[in-house]
Amino acid sequence: MGLSYRCAVSNSPNCGIEIVQKNELLEVIAVHKFLIHKQGDHVGVATSDIEAGETVIGVYMDDDSTIEAVAASSIPLGHKIAVSDIDKDGHVIEYGLPIGFAPDGFKFGDYVHTHNIKTLRW
Repeated sequence: MGLSYRCAVSNSPNCGIEIVQKNELLEVIAVHKFLIHKQGDHVGVATSDIEAGETVIGVYMDDDSTIEAVAASSIPLGHKIAVSDIDKDGHVIEYGLPIGFAPDGFKFGDYVHTHNIKTLRW
């Protein structure tokens, strides 16, 4: 659509878009189910509960682009969904930084949590 995520969220009158476009964009934003902090991150964070098999839309916060994924299992609010495949023992990137590693790896759309990611801190 070419309209800014931040512009629609703020409802700023300086966005230069018509109300119809704002409302349409806000509908699209309401459909997103997860956020990814940066391009290159391996995981996104669920903004609401995600059901197994559900096709969900995520928004990259650094450039407002979107990505679509099919959830391999249920993912609770605040937990992570994989937005890329990670090989066994591969580093997991979030916020543009390594946050852990995946002892068994995981696939695009998988639920990512303490059962399949280990911290790099200890």
